[in-house]
Amino acid sequence: MDSSITPTQNDKTGSTFFYWVTFTLACLGVLDATYLLIFKLTGNNSMCLGNGGCHNVNFSVYSEIGGIPVSVFGIIAFLAIMGILLLEPRLGIAKENGPLAIFGISLGGVAFTAYLTWLEIYVIHAICPFCVASAVIIGLILILAIIRLIFDTAH
Repeated sequence: MDSSITPTQNDKTGSTFFYWVTFTLACLGVLDATYLLIFKLTGNNSMCLGNGGCHNVNFSVYSEIGGIPVSVFGIIAFLAIMGILLLEPRLGIAKENGPLAIFGISLGGVAFTAYLTWLEIYVIHAICPFCVASAVIIGLILILAIIRLIFDTAH
């Protein structure tokens, strides 16, 4: 007698939850990165909310790659995650490979964010709270991507 519990076709509550939390976090990531881009383009110091580190980080030589603000790469990554999530229910290839693609994007994002955080702490000697928020968001998306991969593999 097999005593294990076998999930039914409709048993996707956990997966659906992780899907929507990931989507919500990606939306927040787009908003945060867009805020940083607007600050970078306008130089409006009142957007730093009283934190001088925000200005020091966003106007350092490390805030651009090839003349493109780092926040643009964040916007692209978060939009890509959102796009993949929106395509998963509609396209078989996205449903099959979406969780792994999101894992790859978020892993790359965490690695890049770790480098940027290292620069903030040890080179620039300033912390941008909006950059920290972006790092936390991409880190949470990575954790959720891992959980989704495990959940999908188990079911």
